[in-house]
Amino acid sequence: MATREVIFPPKRQALYEKNRYSPAIRSNGFLFVSGQVGSLEDGSPQQGLKAQVRQAFDNLNAILAEADCSFDDVVDVTIFMVDPASKVEDIWSVVPNYWGDSPYPTLTVVGVTWLYGYDFEIKVIAKLP
Repeated sequence: MATREVIFPPKRQALYEKNRYSPAIRSNGFLFVSGQVGSLEDGSPQQGLKAQVRQAFDNLNAILAEADCSFDDVVDVTIFMVDPASKVEDIWSVVPNYWGDSPYPTLTVVGVTWLYGYDFEIKVIAKLP
């Protein structure tokens, strides 16, 4: 049976325990990261779409760093966005600042109607170095 090692980013363990899920699991050479939104340390949403996307990537990068990874180790990305037709251009104007260099990871983008008060969520799988 595979082992699951939970990875917590700094200063956010209580938030994940309160919501009853793991931010990331290290298992069998991979890091599986739960969807990250633009939440502040207290769990409240960052204000403004572009700021929320930046915060989601900052939250993601904190988890990756805690597992000794970076976005360059990411092999698969799933992005959820509310109302993509009107927001994709604003979101995509921020993403390249965090995305890394080619070759890029695989990507699935899903339009949704609700993200618990957020407009953007990113979940990834990374190959551990």
